[in-house]
Amino acid sequence: MTEHPTDLFAATGLDPDAARRILADALTGADDGELYLEYSQAEVLAFDNGRLKTATYDTSQGFGMRSVVGEAVGYAHADDISESALKRAADAVSAVSRGHSGIIAASPMPTNRRLYGDINPLGEQDFADKVALLSQIDAYARAKDPRVKQVTASLAGSWKVVEILRADGTRVRDIRPLVRVNVAVVVGDGDRQEGGSHGEGGRLGYETFITTERWQHSVDEALRQALVNLDAVPAPAGTMDVVIGPGWNGVLLHEAVGHGLEGDFNRKKTSAFAGLMGEMVASKGVTIVDDGTIADRRGSLSVDDEGTASNCTTLIEDGRLVGYMQDRQNARLMGVKSTGNGRRQSYAHAPMPRMTNTYMLGGDKEPGEIIASVKNGLYAAAMGGGQVDIVSGKFVFNLTEAYLIKDGKLGSPVKGAMLIGNGPDALTRVKMIGNDMSLDPGIGTCGKSGQGVPVGVGQPSMRIDAMTVGGTATS
Repeated sequence: MTEHPTDLFAATGLDPDAARRILADALTGADDGELYLEYSQAEVLAFDNGRLKTATYDTSQGFGMRSVVGEAVGYAHADDISESALKRAADAVSAVSRGHSGIIAASPMPTNRRLYGDINPLGEQDFADKVALLSQIDAYARAKDPRVKQVTASLAGSWKVVEILRADGTRVRDIRPLVRVNVAVVVGDGDRQEGGSHGEGGRLGYETFITTERWQHSVDEALRQALVNLDAVPAPAGTMDVVIGPGWNGVLLHEAVGHGLEGDFNRKKTSAFAGLMGEMVASKGVTIVDDGTIADRRGSLSVDDEGTASNCTTLIEDGRLVGYMQDRQNARLMGVKSTGNGRRQSYAHAPMPRMTNTYMLGGDKEPGEIIASVKNGLYAAAMGGGQVDIVSGKFVFNLTEAYLIKDGKLGSPVKGAMLIGNGPDALTRVKMIGNDMSLDPGIGTCGKSGQGVPVGVGQPSMRIDAMTVGGTATS
């Protein structure tokens, strides 16, 4: 295979006509299906404790063949892209359609839209230059404050080419660059240590994110957060009004609400939102969309992994549930159209409904006005990890940066705070929505059923009343 192939049929010597015939035979009687080809390159460099700790490079290629009959799926994959391997896969996946008389669904409508370039970020800089950059980040962070005890800086990049072939001969190709730059800092004072982190990324080359101004900003922000936490007092516990800041904090919506609006959970009626289409599920003013069409964003896709053009899908509009995110299989079974949300981690995985960039639209309130409206509460500046139960909608989220609100003003930073609640219920408690909607800096990865895919999140500042806050002190 050539070093940077963009036509996977030509690069592997696989005859497209022969592949189409094999696929068509395998899908006889099926409702849907495709052949998915993939070639990817990926690297990760991590600098830790003043030295290069990790440097990995991986190249992979392979195909996945899928046959869909009703709710059943036959899937086979291999890292050998050849006619003989395709024939073996066809024998396996055709088992689900034997005796079935389905008619293959029409191929997705073609699109010429390109949301990102073809650049391969892995070839932009020499290895030595990347290591030197990480060393420079480390030195800058340590020079900023004598309390810095540990610095971890990393570069991660990938370049993926996918081709999707359907039984009617339709071919769709997408070339997907992706990078991320991340900095984590640990500071210490006496026996106490605290950390902070910041990163940026997107479907661009490294050069966008490794300008001196941008990597220094990441270091400054990571250090600022760590020093804030060093002065933090134990978080109170109890029920209180909470103001959640903009941007990355949209991860709360992603987890607590977004997964519950994916088509498969609703078709199977395992989502807290199942059966509520058209009903009010949130406060007036709450509008949430999933938008895979934003140029160069981490979660964006020119086409999804079934060949459907991505869309901006409104999920909740002014408080009312109006849409779900759909792949082709669940859309067909639910009698609607795919929204371009059929995604897979790699050729070894079958696609399923997944989010792209999911965010809440802005409102009309100034952020300062929202904070001023709270007499005693909590300001959630930055979210950490969380857990969500899709069926019940219950969630628990850790806060990596938070402050008390006293008489409408920000007070002491607190540590150990957790937000505890129920996604659908929390949406009905939204009382004020800011005019400062922003997207995250390009760092999100979403897990579902063992598959991870890059995503984006976002939101404006918002006030949610009577949330349960977990902490280590009494309010």
